[in-house]
Amino acid sequence: MVDILSMVDLTSISALLAAIGVIVGVVFAVLELRNLTKVRKTDLIIRLSPWFHIGGIELTQMWNTVAHLDFKDYDDFVKKYGEPGDGTKPASLAIIVIGNFFNGLGILMQRKLMDINLIQAYFPVRLAWEKLEPIVKGFRKQSNWLDWLEYFEYLYNEIQKREQPLLQTQQ
Repeated sequence: MVDILSMVDLTSISALLAAIGVIVGVVFAVLELRNLTKVRKTDLIIRLSPWFHIGGIELTQMWNTVAHLDFKDYDDFVKKYGEPGDGTKPASLAIIVIGNFFNGLGILMQRKLMDINLIQAYFPVRLAWEKLEPIVKGFRKQSNWLDWLEYFEYLYNEIQKREQPLLQTQQ
């Protein structure tokens, strides 16, 4: 009689373990499908957006143009380089390209399709925003296009929130 109980217990235990294994496998598969869907959405957005299709050399040239702009404020920028939304002059075209590139990164990050740690480690968000902020804010005011590059600003603000505790501990 004791042997039969041991066999039933052993059979029950192995059936229970098999059921648990199936449940764990299903949960893993569902999580993997959710991740795959997220990756496919990100890939689709990147493929459709013209701002992500600019080659490395062209994007580097645009960044170089933006980095070397010399202006005091929005009015000084307009006087030296023209309207930032124009797109016909090298400076305005570079601002549009760089601004929209970072705006796209901000959209992907805000929708949790791209990790902020990756963006922060790989792209000079803070440097770019601090260079373009007077132009963006001046253009918003002048054109009444109040949400121009709003996700670029959002991305910058999120990175600032992450950097504040680090800066306070270093002081």
